[in-house]
Amino acid sequence: MTTSHRLLACALSLASCLSIPVLAQLNPPTSAAAPATTASTPAQPSSTAQQLYAAGQQDLLQLRVLLKNGNSQSSVGSGFLIGTSNLVVTNFHVISQIALEPDTYFGEYKDTQGKSGAIELLAVDVLHDLAIVRIARNGTGFFNVPHAAGSSQQPPLERLSQGEKLYSLGNPLDLGFTISEGTYNGISARGFSDQLMFTGPVNPGMSGGPNVTADGQVAGVNVAHRRDGELVSFLVPAIYVQQLLARVTSEMTAPTDFKPIIGEQLLQHQSAMVDTLLDKPFSIKQLGPYSVPVRESDQVRCWGNSDSSAKKAYTVASINCSMESAIFVSGDLQTGHVTMRHQYARNRKLNSLQFSQLASQMFADQVYSTAKSDTITPAACTESFVTHNAISLRALVCTEAYHKFKDLYDFTLITASTDDSQMSLQSLINIQGVSYANGTRLIEQFIQGIDRRRSEPDATTTITPTDKTEVSQ
Repeated sequence: MTTSHRLLACALSLASCLSIPVLAQLNPPTSAAAPATTASTPAQPSSTAQQLYAAGQQDLLQLRVLLKNGNSQSSVGSGFLIGTSNLVVTNFHVISQIALEPDTYFGEYKDTQGKSGAIELLAVDVLHDLAIVRIARNGTGFFNVPHAAGSSQQPPLERLSQGEKLYSLGNPLDLGFTISEGTYNGISARGFSDQLMFTGPVNPGMSGGPNVTADGQVAGVNVAHRRDGELVSFLVPAIYVQQLLARVTSEMTAPTDFKPIIGEQLLQHQSAMVDTLLDKPFSIKQLGPYSVPVRESDQVRCWGNSDSSAKKAYTVASINCSMESAIFVSGDLQTGHVTMRHQYARNRKLNSLQFSQLASQMFADQVYSTAKSDTITPAACTESFVTHNAISLRALVCTEAYHKFKDLYDFTLITASTDDSQMSLQSLINIQGVSYANGTRLIEQFIQGIDRRRSEPDATTTITPTDKTEVSQ
């Protein structure tokens, strides 16, 4: 029976229940000895959430990752069986430890009836935070994502309308299976792949659970919520589930090593990310007499700030730009991310030596070490003094290689102006998870945007950042 037929049957059943008390009122008992049942409390109509939970609960699962040594729980999330298959959809971040450390971790599921069993990881999509696992039981057919095998054209999915009610299912905080109601509010493009905005609760433990429409169609997969917002949550769109399912069969042999698969997906992403960031020149902003490069786009947001208290011996104005999205690989590694920062310090009351010491400390505070990291090598750094455009700079470039993913690096460039004893411009760009060639491309473009105007700044074009005020184009 299809989902719509199942819900229609529920609706018809509900209508029957509702008709009983109505008919009883239209046909009152013929004598005082009428059966007591005619006076009983009429059945109450079920809410949409009740109907959906009742219809889908058998295919809703809790997924747990456990340590092989000690059998203790390491992480927990949710998942759901697709159609009548034995394939379960979940988030990659729910089972990432199994993919990266299969000798240390294993997984198991538990259903709403308390039955449990082993899970087997079949496929991952780290860019969209999805995974498919296989278990030793089949679904009832309630949760469906229409898909065609391989590269065949995929069937169309149901279109969502803003304000439409959606329902998320899962196991929040490991407290038990629940369903929560919210609304669809469009697509968030604050990253390099779309996410659905869900105005409803998605709490830890619900990750990987299904989000469905009122008629039971899978709209997406629970993935995240904003800690600084009110019921601002996000879903992986069903189209990415469809694309991943097209690469998986119930009979396929599970890969023995997911690291090359994940590495290849990260390499594909960084290529698209850098091309997008460099598809046009950096925007140039003014900080005092200096010109600085920034990238403002759907993926990168910039904010201005200043500290110019009259009591201070110097002033500092800054611009910070950061991508709002990153790719989760493990608890120790999130990548595919770029940040930029510019700080402009101007002396007021310090002598030249004191201001020089201040500028040196600002530069040193930006340098960090990854010497003890298990995911990335210690930084290999090169420091030099360069002159280009109308400015001279002290420049430090550091590169770190990923241990588990070939040909991926983090880059950091830190510069400090050396052309004025009463002013200092300090700039930083940090690029995570790129190829060596793309890292150097971004570094070169960034440093070329740093300059100093030969005349005093024009007040009409100089940025005067204010606290937490977004810098607009």
